[in-house]
Amino acid sequence: MSETAPRVAVVGLGAMGLPMAMHLATAFEITASDVSESRRMEADAGGICAFAGPAQAAANADVALLAVRDEPQAREALFGPDGVVRSLRAGGIVILTSTIGPAAARSINVELAAHSLHLVDAPISGGPARAGEGDLLIMVGAAPQPFERCRPVLDHLATTLTVVGGRAGDGQAAKAINQLLAGVHIAAAAEAIALARGLGLDTRMLLETLSTGAAGSFMFSDRGPRMLQAYAEGAEVRSRLDIMVKDMGIVTGIGRETHVPLPLAAAAEQLYLLGEAQGLGTQDDSSVVTVLSPTTFRLGPETPGGAKPSNRITPAG
Repeated sequence: MSETAPRVAVVGLGAMGLPMAMHLATAFEITASDVSESRRMEADAGGICAFAGPAQAAANADVALLAVRDEPQAREALFGPDGVVRSLRAGGIVILTSTIGPAAARSINVELAAHSLHLVDAPISGGPARAGEGDLLIMVGAAPQPFERCRPVLDHLATTLTVVGGRAGDGQAAKAINQLLAGVHIAAAAEAIALARGLGLDTRMLLETLSTGAAGSFMFSDRGPRMLQAYAEGAEVRSRLDIMVKDMGIVTGIGRETHVPLPLAAAAEQLYLLGEAQGLGTQDDSSVVTVLSPTTFRLGPETPGGAKPSNRITPAG
């Protein structure tokens, strides 16, 4: 690695990878790769030289930062016919920002070591907007030496950078706990909005009111407005529901492996699976509220005055 700023290849220019690459380009020499020509064109427009294959992007890099969907994509990007290991020089570092689970990270670490490469397990949390601003939460599991060598890259992306352990997989373990909390909180917010609709309440007013009290949470305040969008123009897609299906599957899998019961996580996972089965996989995860309270539905018992509450959908929810 160079004694000055490391050269970084960003592999994967999706919802998180592209804004991370753009932000990193303000301080580092960046190349990138993605199978999508349109995403490569967006990177090129931002001054980043983008290639179709990871090996081309990593040819002159010191660090390869993976921002892909899951373990199969990570393995293809690293070990496939045009993978990073074909060109990243010995001693190079792979930063794994994807959420793939502890066991997968440990396995990949062993395979990279066989190619004289180091893994820094550094899953991220924060969403695309924060990725583009360098405002991410990053949880690291790595040996001290490779971590320090790529720390300038991670520092540039994060406002909260925490080493949670010294082994590959430790970062993934912390991210799984993060996703457990996020997934359960989104599901709870969806139940609250669904119940409010069933009671005929003004959901927008209720959201604004409860967000300021003890029942409020980041997820209620963040996803709540998008849940209301789901009943109007459709929720803005910031975090796809099928990603939550993947992540909650990792969480419940870890629970089984460690013999730790996770009843709330398991229930939330089933809700996201129901949403995916109803065709919501590519929608924002907040759209799961429509599984509990469909766009059109019949309300329950008559009110004491004899009149049924209105079930007409309004912009307020």
